[in-house]
Amino acid sequence: MADADLVIIGAGAAGLAAAHFAGEAARGTGTRVLILDGARKPGAKILVSGGGRCNVTNEHVTTDDYFGGPSTIVRRVLRSFDERCTRGWMNDLGVRLKLEPTGKYFPKSDRARTVLDGLLKGVERTGVEMLAGARVEGIEHGDGLFTIRLRSGDSMTSSRVILATGGLSLPKSGSDGWGLEVAGELGHSIRPTTPALSPLVLRRNETVGGRFANFSGLTLDAHLLLLDEKGRTVYSWRDSTLFTHFGLSGPAPLNLSRHVLQARAAHPGAVYRTVLGLAEFEKPDEAEQWLLQEANRNGRRQVSSVLSTILPDRIAQAFAENDGRLAEMNKTRRRELAIALAMLEIDVVSDRGYSFAETTAGGVELREVNAQTMESRIVPGLHFCGEMLDVDGRIGGFNFQWAWATGYLAGLGAMKHLVAGKR
Repeated sequence: MADADLVIIGAGAAGLAAAHFAGEAARGTGTRVLILDGARKPGAKILVSGGGRCNVTNEHVTTDDYFGGPSTIVRRVLRSFDERCTRGWMNDLGVRLKLEPTGKYFPKSDRARTVLDGLLKGVERTGVEMLAGARVEGIEHGDGLFTIRLRSGDSMTSSRVILATGGLSLPKSGSDGWGLEVAGELGHSIRPTTPALSPLVLRRNETVGGRFANFSGLTLDAHLLLLDEKGRTVYSWRDSTLFTHFGLSGPAPLNLSRHVLQARAAHPGAVYRTVLGLAEFEKPDEAEQWLLQEANRNGRRQVSSVLSTILPDRIAQAFAENDGRLAEMNKTRRRELAIALAMLEIDVVSDRGYSFAETTAGGVELREVNAQTMESRIVPGLHFCGEMLDVDGRIGGFNFQWAWATGYLAGLGAMKHLVAGKR
């Protein structure tokens, strides 16, 4: 006989969601559900998310907001527990939400602690047992049972296991990729992992794009593009971009990061270019037309002064270089400036790594998981949820929505089989 009917390993967002929904389904069935976490105080990653505010979900969630696994599978998962379900569930947990103009939902308290406390209390009310500070070191499967070995030297058996150990982002929170190693050892394919939603590190040089440190602290509404060797757009995103002492941060660079890193990992010898342009100009032709219009309107103005109408002064001065009056600018220089305004070359050296990444790209191959129950198609009784899977979302609450949805399916999916087996 198993020590527990269901063991959930990992008490982050996805694991707590799985525990809550499994616990609710287990009521009155005599089923023992246990959640294990290596940290003595679970939920550290929730507490630091969204600048300590926790962006719970988004007003509109679609497959276009996600990358990695097949969109058909992602869509099926999201439809099972959508953003409306999340809002209702949070309300049931006592977490009141507010919608911000960006489409993001945050707790009204503006404190991530509100979300974590709601989750922990919700899990406790269902009767799920939690064992914190219980680091799992190994899992073996045989004869219809899982044997779970703890660092303490203890072990336990379980009929079913939900792996919710996260990816590799924010390792201080306990995400070290251990669960991915276990999934691989048990026979699953692991898609190559890279940081995602991570600040970009740029190369310093004497070009305008290489003098980013001079603009540290300044923000632009810009579009960022990743181009392949033939100049085709691999990915583009328009949003706020923050210049820093090391390179770029803010929504647009963070959203671009996974595409830069995944492309380089998949094609090590290929040359990818990254360009930054002002949101006002989709192409250099538009920027050139604007310069001509400004020259016709008031050509006596200094170029730096004209650029200051759309750029912070420090950046405008750098773009203008030694230019004098706008009307005196020749055609070649005007085109050069137009290209810089719409498609400024920036040399991305790397990113700031998993320590600063908000999530992980890559992970357990989604095709090897049943989208209705999150159960492994390779190891019966093993379920996955959250960041472990080869799905990552852009900024805006989408990764939490994925955690809630997959946790919901894994928790209910595991309980469905357990309850059926007891009949």
